[in-house]
Amino acid sequence: MDSRRPTTRFTLIQKLVVSYAAMLFLTTSALIFSVMGIYSLNSTAKEIARTDLFNIDATNRLRDSMLSQERFAGKYVILDSPEFKQMFHQRQDEFLAILDQMGRRSNDGNFRAVVTSYDIYRKAVARAFEAGISKTIPAQREADQVIVQIDKLAAASQKQLNRKLANADRRETATVRLTLILSFSGFLLALSIAGLFIHNISRSIGKLKKGMHRIAEGDFEYNPQIPTGDEIGALADDFVRMGKKLKELERMSLDASPLTRLPGNIAIERILNKRLLSGEPFAVCYGDLDNFKAYNDHYGYIKASEVIKLTGKLIYETVRQVAGADAFVGHVGGDDFVMVVAAEQAAPVCEAVIARFDDFIREHYTVEDLAKGAIEGVDRYGVARTFPIMSISIAVVISQQNEYASAVEIAKTAADIKELLKGTPGSNYLVNRRKTNR
Repeated sequence: MDSRRPTTRFTLIQKLVVSYAAMLFLTTSALIFSVMGIYSLNSTAKEIARTDLFNIDATNRLRDSMLSQERFAGKYVILDSPEFKQMFHQRQDEFLAILDQMGRRSNDGNFRAVVTSYDIYRKAVARAFEAGISKTIPAQREADQVIVQIDKLAAASQKQLNRKLANADRRETATVRLTLILSFSGFLLALSIAGLFIHNISRSIGKLKKGMHRIAEGDFEYNPQIPTGDEIGALADDFVRMGKKLKELERMSLDASPLTRLPGNIAIERILNKRLLSGEPFAVCYGDLDNFKAYNDHYGYIKASEVIKLTGKLIYETVRQVAGADAFVGHVGGDDFVMVVAAEQAAPVCEAVIARFDDFIREHYTVEDLAKGAIEGVDRYGVARTFPIMSISIAVVISQQNEYASAVEIAKTAADIKELLKGTPGSNYLVNRRKTNR
């Protein structure tokens, strides 16, 4: 019993697909994370450029504009020169335009505080302008408050920018780290897969190579012990079956006749027992060459052996042609042959074999012997006799279900039929004591 058990349900192709799919997933994930990281950093850079850097630059311009407004307002109320008032209003419009641009991007508490303090400052300056000439800079306290709020807005904008930059640095580091981890994992996975496959295939090929050497040495039962489940396992199964088949062929070869190469007694007994166990009707045809000993004595054993060899080939080809590939032909030994066919094919097989043998055997006699229709010789008792041209007698045993218990019984019945046939001249066959002559 084969002790091997399947270790996997995947073929080599399936394992390769699954393994490289995992590697592709890791590589693709690394690429996706890298692209997402770049996209995120790009979005952060755009946001910083659109909002934070603008706000920082705008707060600087607000501060410069506020200081300019203080100077022009002071010069106007002290010198009462209209051009300073005009310059003040230009700076004021500039300041309001900057606030408007900033308000479109953000409107947090610090920004609103700047707007509120500046509104107070504008009203205070307007009152100072209405009051006329003064010896001091108008709305000094309100101007200082605006500057304070602008500085707070600038500090908040700078803090927010620093926070975004730090966050961007963290995302960049995380993206690079994760991309490297996934890429390296995919690389290691690819190396592991390649190494594992090379190792397993190399080891399996080594086992198969060892098995080939063992079989060449005659160990047909050697099992390479390769786990089943993939193509190499299937190849190992085929290898084991090949060994069993070779062992069977070796046994058949040892049992086969060295002259005709037809299966011998062991194979004949096996096929008869197999047919008996099946319970199906079948026919066993025992063929025997008449006057073969006299032919051997007259023409010599080389010529006689050639006749036996060619007769075996003739019977084999004829039976296969008439009865098909399921028919069996064996060589008991000497001039005895066995044909196992379906019951209904017995008569056609016997008639075809007899017809072809009678034509064939005449080619192996001299013209003189054929003209006489016989050869001179001595029988087994040393008595000189005249022996007719060689013929073939076929004893046919039809086995119905449970009619015979063993191959021995069939052989005994065939022997009895052959005794009846021996007294009849010429080639003929007899089916269970019913004879048909040619």
